[in-house]
Amino acid sequence: MSSLLYDAQGPRAKRRNILYTALFIVALAAVVWWVYTSLDDKNQLDWPLWKPFFTGTEAYSTYIWPGLQNTLKAAALAMVIALPLGAVLGIARLSDHVWVRVPATIVVEFFRAIPVLVLMIFGNELYSQYTNVSSDDRPLYAVVTGLVLYNASVLAEIVRAGILALPKGQSEAALAIGLRKGQVMRLILLPQAVTAMLPAIVSQLVVIVKDTALGGAVLTFPELLASANTMSGYYGANTIASFTVVAVIYVIINFSLTSFASWLEGRLRRRKKSTGAVLGVEDTVSIAGHAGTGTAA
Repeated sequence: MSSLLYDAQGPRAKRRNILYTALFIVALAAVVWWVYTSLDDKNQLDWPLWKPFFTGTEAYSTYIWPGLQNTLKAAALAMVIALPLGAVLGIARLSDHVWVRVPATIVVEFFRAIPVLVLMIFGNELYSQYTNVSSDDRPLYAVVTGLVLYNASVLAEIVRAGILALPKGQSEAALAIGLRKGQVMRLILLPQAVTAMLPAIVSQLVVIVKDTALGGAVLTFPELLASANTMSGYYGANTIASFTVVAVIYVIINFSLTSFASWLEGRLRRRKKSTGAVLGVEDTVSIAGHAGTGTAA
């Protein structure tokens, strides 16, 4: 049976795919066995190295939980600031006014071109030289500043691309019934673009969570990954065990974030706020009436 995208596989193609699958499974099993034997030879799988994570709460309460709190705090602050700032910059880049569009473009392109680690280091020096922020709080401020500046510029491009991807006919129809450009953006374009942009936005939020580790590596910010170094030293060279536990925690956090985004995207689509939504006659008349009175829908 053929598809619109490709022809149905013949007997030879099916046998070839089965062979490739079997070879891949064998290769994967060989890699897993090599990793296992290498760790076992180095005594990294001995129970005493893993025991602190399965027989008590000291490792979690003393090291992992404080580091996780700092990671979530920095990521949450960066998300809360970067999301609206990125939306504003993205919309500003679509403005008809040169005095709005050009500065927004310069800001976005400038901070998008600089590595986030450089922004964190610059922020740390800025707070050290020109503010009264204490040395204890300075790493957090620097990490959040770097994450906000970089990710807001990336999110601005996501917002701009999401809005430009919508059919131009929707904007033209909305303007034809008397809506102002601000109303078109708020009532017609943004509700549809948000659903289309959601996967890219969530991917960037995951990047924010992971990039907090840069602050621990360079600015001594006591986040989750930095706690693994201290923890492995305290428990006696269980580096593999400590970093494995931390990696699992990162996977859980990011998987939870993407799962929530998938649920939210499905909910938005079910409420007909996607690009496939079609306004009825009553909706069009209602919007036109509000446009005539200058009030929001």
